[in-house]
Amino acid sequence: MRRILITVCMLSLFFSCSNDDSNAPEAQVGNFYALTVGNSWVYKNYQYNINTETYEDTGVIDAVSILGTEDIDGNTYFKFRRLTTGNEDQITYCNANGEYFEYLREFEGNLIWDTGEVKFTNNDYSVRTLDENDWGNIVEKLTENTTTLSVEAGTFECINSERFVIFPDGEQAPALDKFYYSDGIGLIYDSSSFVTQEIPVVIRRLESYDIQ
Repeated sequence: MRRILITVCMLSLFFSCSNDDSNAPEAQVGNFYALTVGNSWVYKNYQYNINTETYEDTGVIDAVSILGTEDIDGNTYFKFRRLTTGNEDQITYCNANGEYFEYLREFEGNLIWDTGEVKFTNNDYSVRTLDENDWGNIVEKLTENTTTLSVEAGTFECINSERFVIFPDGEQAPALDKFYYSDGIGLIYDSSSFVTQEIPVVIRRLESYDIQ
């Protein structure tokens, strides 16, 4: 089977329009996802080395920040900017160098894109289908247990969502990508894998953050 990346460019981090009105609401009640204008996160990318069986620093950095808010179809979305640097070698499983924008809001525990699709949920334990294909469906499911996760930025209590592929015959593919979020901090760790490989190709870990 041809190699297919489960996390299509990480499905992870960021879209268009702009509004930096200082009178706009800067945070959401509860704020599990740390949706506050001015918040920022820095992630480092690590690639698996099959020879050493360890993850090595790629030098690729994803710097994410919330620039402002935008009203879209009557809802307030937070404008995220991701600036990727260090990927001059164009490592396939890391984000390309440059800026990327996306709009996100929280609704009933769900982190939602301006397209209406759910990026992450902190309370829905059902299996969610993200993409349907002839070779299999990409699905995601929130696990019920919490995890204490240590990364460069510190140690966090996280909830974990798992992403995997179900083949047409009903069998689950070997790959299993994980997305860890911590209450009030946001994304702590995620991974990207080939469908047929158990070990993720690239993982990202939170290096530092600034939460208002």
